[in-house]
Amino acid sequence: MYLHVGQSVVVPEASVIGIFDLDNTTGSHITRKFLSDAEKAGRVISVSEELPKSFVVCCEGSNPPCGHPPKIYLSQLSSQTLQKRSEAMRFD
Repeated sequence: MYLHVGQSVVVPEASVIGIFDLDNTTGSHITRKFLSDAEKAGRVISVSEELPKSFVVCCEGSNPPCGHPPKIYLSQLSSQTLQKRSEAMRFD
């Protein structure tokens, strides 16, 4: 299954490590450093021209835990919307 993170960007659901709200998480200096380091390394992908509301951390390997640094997708969609999309794909 795939998670649509915005615009025409989809990521494999199995690669998603976490979905985070930018307003709630960027108050931490650790999160800001994580995002800053990822951006410097070219691992941040903005999926929209709009102001991002959330970010999705993905393992770009075969299966988590991966041997590669994670990619971060900045999305204009809220973390709640992305979580609902992810949950809607599960047919347990």
